[in-house]
Amino acid sequence: MTHGPAQGSTIHLPVTALRAVLRWKPTARATGRFLPDLDLSVLLLGPGGLVRSEGDLVFYNQPRHPSGRVRRLPKRQDGEGLRDAVEVELARLEPGVARLVLAASADGGFGALASPPMLLLHDTAGGAPLVALPLAPRAGDRALLCGEVLRTAGGWGFRVLGDGYAGGLVALAAAFGVRAAPAPRPDPRAPHAYGYPQPDPAFTLPPQGPQFLPRDGADGD
Repeated sequence: MTHGPAQGSTIHLPVTALRAVLRWKPTARATGRFLPDLDLSVLLLGPGGLVRSEGDLVFYNQPRHPSGRVRRLPKRQDGEGLRDAVEVELARLEPGVARLVLAASADGGFGALASPPMLLLHDTAGGAPLVALPLAPRAGDRALLCGEVLRTAGGWGFRVLGDGYAGGLVALAAAFGVRAAPAPRPDPRAPHAYGYPQPDPAFTLPPQGPQFLPRDGADGD
């Protein structure tokens, strides 16, 4: 396992199907909420570094890519805290997908000092994590580029990123060509074991709208 790789480094991924897991330890509140509450999203990018359509953003309100080869799993709580996960069938992705960006977002901020998040990469067949990447969002960040999974001569690799966005998932997605702003995340006060209900992974939602980005666009740091 590679633990804490440096920003900009690339790690070979000897897998054909990948599970990315965002893990953190929140604080339980008397209201039944857990804070911070984080989300893991994936953007599928073409050779030009942009999404090919709004469907290439897989996130809490669009939990399954139209191809069915990238999908979110239900958020879970266990003895180590909360985890949000995405599975990708790398070997079956369309040739037009050059890389996938993994992004963490938190509407209310990360609260990094109290609850450091971590990104884990697993083979979906099981076993120990291939990569364990501690994330370091800065004060004011509401979205973070964790890293990207990209095609290499030997298959697939993972490159560590780390750019933060004060504008949250809307600003981050806009930087990669998503023109329709992601709809608000589910109400965290709704009843559920970890704070809010998950969409059915078998249900494919259409692109969100009509909601458009503010004129100033992305505000990455």
